[in-house]
Amino acid sequence: MMDDTLFDSFNAAYAQAMYEQFARNPDAVPAEWRRLFADGGSQAIAEGLFLPDQLNGHRAAPPEASTVPAPTAPEEEISDESAEMLRRSLPAISRATALVQAFRDHGHQLARIDPLGTEPPGHPQLSPAFFGTSMEELAEVPASFILDNLENAGEGASVADALQQLSEIYAGSIGYEFEHLDDHKKVSWLWTQVEGGTHTPSLSAQEKKELLRRLTQVEGLEQFIHKAYLGQKRFSLEGNDTLIPMLDLAIHMSARGGGSEVVIGAAHRGRLNVLTHTVGVSYGELLAEFEGPSYKGGQLDIGGTGDVKYHHGGRGKRVFSQGESIDVSLAPNPSHLEFVNPVVMGMARARQLDGPSKSLKPDTQSVLPILMHGDAAFAAEGVVAETLNMARLEGYNVGGTIHVIVNNQVGFTTDPKDGRSTHYASDLAKGYGIPVVHVNADDPEACLAAMRLAMAYRSEFGDDFVIDLLGYRRYGHNEGDEPAYTQPILYRKIAEHPTVRALYTERLVGEDVLTEDDASAYQDEVSEVLRTAQDHVREELASGNGAEGEPEIEPDDPHPEVEPESTAVAFDVLAHINETSLTVPEGFKPHDKLWRQLSRRAKDFSPERSLDWGHAESLAFGSLLIDEIPVRLTGQDAERGTFSHRHLVLHDSETGQEILPLQAVADARLEVFNSPLTETAVIGFEYGYSVGADEDVVLWEAQFGDFVNVAQVMIDQFLSSGLTKWGQHSRLMLLLPHGHEGQGPEHSSARLERFLQLCAEGNMRVTYPTTPAQYFHMLRRQAFRRPERPMIVMTPKSLLRHPMATSTVQDLTEGGFQPVLRDPNEPDPDKVTRLVLCTGKIYYDIAGHDRRSEAEEVAIARMELLYPFPAEALEALLGSYPNLREVVWTQEEPRNMGALTYVGPRLRPVVPREVALSYTARPERASPAEGKSRDHVKQQNRLVLEALGLEGASEES
Repeated sequence: MMDDTLFDSFNAAYAQAMYEQFARNPDAVPAEWRRLFADGGSQAIAEGLFLPDQLNGHRAAPPEASTVPAPTAPEEEISDESAEMLRRSLPAISRATALVQAFRDHGHQLARIDPLGTEPPGHPQLSPAFFGTSMEELAEVPASFILDNLENAGEGASVADALQQLSEIYAGSIGYEFEHLDDHKKVSWLWTQVEGGTHTPSLSAQEKKELLRRLTQVEGLEQFIHKAYLGQKRFSLEGNDTLIPMLDLAIHMSARGGGSEVVIGAAHRGRLNVLTHTVGVSYGELLAEFEGPSYKGGQLDIGGTGDVKYHHGGRGKRVFSQGESIDVSLAPNPSHLEFVNPVVMGMARARQLDGPSKSLKPDTQSVLPILMHGDAAFAAEGVVAETLNMARLEGYNVGGTIHVIVNNQVGFTTDPKDGRSTHYASDLAKGYGIPVVHVNADDPEACLAAMRLAMAYRSEFGDDFVIDLLGYRRYGHNEGDEPAYTQPILYRKIAEHPTVRALYTERLVGEDVLTEDDASAYQDEVSEVLRTAQDHVREELASGNGAEGEPEIEPDDPHPEVEPESTAVAFDVLAHINETSLTVPEGFKPHDKLWRQLSRRAKDFSPERSLDWGHAESLAFGSLLIDEIPVRLTGQDAERGTFSHRHLVLHDSETGQEILPLQAVADARLEVFNSPLTETAVIGFEYGYSVGADEDVVLWEAQFGDFVNVAQVMIDQFLSSGLTKWGQHSRLMLLLPHGHEGQGPEHSSARLERFLQLCAEGNMRVTYPTTPAQYFHMLRRQAFRRPERPMIVMTPKSLLRHPMATSTVQDLTEGGFQPVLRDPNEPDPDKVTRLVLCTGKIYYDIAGHDRRSEAEEVAIARMELLYPFPAEALEALLGSYPNLREVVWTQEEPRNMGALTYVGPRLRPVVPREVALSYTARPERASPAEGKSRDHVKQQNRLVLEALGLEGASEES
């Protein structure tokens, strides 16, 4: 460089880095540098800097087009004096900037975030000496050269002054981790908030008193229950009491921003406090759970057989002093930690869509999801990662979730060093580009600041935020544990450690905000309220009022179902749906091969027209939209269909543009999304969505049916039992491709037997439709049938295009879903002596076998509905064959799988005693199917011949 240029060999690299940063984002550099580069870079280039090729096209706009205010006339050019000062200061500026960045990167390692006093680890880069500078040198550099908007930075402040303030910001009760974010706009915004103190306003004396009063209520409830119900499990919040004021703030901020609801998910820890103080469940209703039988019909979610008190959900409304009001709900949750996470997101998404119209988009500001996590579970449970991964996907976005890790610093009896491979419990979130704040749970005002920042970030960017609320657990995992057995040193500390209420009281007394007597009065007030509530509950129970006695359990044959009058659809409506589903915008070019296939659906569309599975499904979805029922279909490859049978979403073969033609059939919303390759979180999300949506038909399709077993917790704990535990109603349908095709064990079985084993009390429906018309009517029946129940559907693979597995358009304009299908060949009833009962694909193997005609005395019927068991339809079928001597249940699954163990005990009471009852199936197996195609063919042939009662059936593989 020339001697008279601003930069030399010692500082040019730093100046070049600043210029490149400015070229990406002018707001990312201090004002002094913006003024230097504000002419579009010409002066910088003249001074010897260059704009790299990769930044061409991204060069900063001139001041009038930038978000940076245009400089005033005197600042348009850098004066000789300023240039000389920059020249002299650049080496020190470079070192000071590196030190400031180190505070941003590593300052959280100076923060005192552990209420139990663990010394922060520190970091070598947080010392000026690391970068070869000193406080004396830094005192000579103006802070304005490297920092904008630093809180309380006065006129003429030096970098040394700024570092003092940075130390106070980063070495206090909050630790910030933002530098892992890829988006520089988010990072810049966050540092502006943090260093400008936007989220840390000083509380008024009255606000401090109210905060102490709230902490007193939180502690008072826990201690009252601890004494009144000694030894009963409650999973105390003590040690993380500040969670409740934090939730108060989030709810109030949401209400002030126009929100209509907050949906909360939580594990056990502190749940009773959340139910009462956050949701608004009365002390009386909560204490009744300790005193005896539950009250039904209150604010708690209690189903038929119910659940333990610390699994309940609840609903309430919060009204604030300025008149704002907002609904608050806590989702019920089993002991399986973290699995409620995607359920809450699904509930929030459904409620963000207020109405069936397709023009509506999720109003993410209207419903706020908040998730509380355990520290051990957040790091270790895979469903957490699955949920975080979904957060920004189009079909699952809820506008950001506030995550609070209620950090006890121990998982049951496991220390962090044995429970995770990361330093912080929150480190997983960094991989998903989510900001993280660590905060000391013993500093209530800092905790509120953390929540204030989280809510502002969500409002600004519509993205997730994680607060690591670092506290402790005053008692064991539950109140019956002795924690000192396994953590003796930790629990000696805890035993000596004052509560947050006591610490905050001492602080406010020291600030002359209140007196010790004032604080004691708060405690007395809380105790009196709780004693009065307990007395009232006991009086009610003694008088016989309010007790429900034995729980009411729905019978196995559920109370009368409300059936739709008809699921048939008029021909002209189907013709309109068909035409619309094949109409694409002018110039749109689908793949030639695909369009030839789909275009066949338009030819000769008449009542006699034959339909395959995908065609009937499209007509069913369209008919529901016309009936103003929104449809949501997600799954692994659901847009096209795993087996290339659906193609609801079309792609332009040249531009890649995507369209959903069926959406144009009516105003009702149709959502079709390919889900991530995730089962647990996606099914949880769709379950939550179906619970939150009043009318929507919600479907999830597995790539292959056996993939659903990855989501077993969701099926066991939510889908099959959510109704009887918590009174949750869902009409979620799981579409699970099932059937033995000779392709090996992995994708043969959707584990029909497991679903049937879970069926009781009318909790769900299990079907195995074998024709497109049956599937069409089943979808419509599920949409209109009441009460709502989840449905498990064994769907086809080879039958999607099987020439025998077709229906006609007329089959859709007439009739409805049949629980049992008679033999379509209609054999002479008087000649039938053997009835083969089966379900699913094997029907076509039997009916289409080349020896079928040899068994004239055999009729083949299909059970299309498995649960609720269609006893009445079976009795009618059996009664139509007067000379029946034998009924054979036939399945392609092994004897210990499939429907046999479920159907067998239920068939015997239906089949007359004089009629023999037997079965044919594969032998009991550990694996669902054979690994070689030739073995499959041999076994399948044996089953068919045995079912028909023909010679050769006894051959074994």
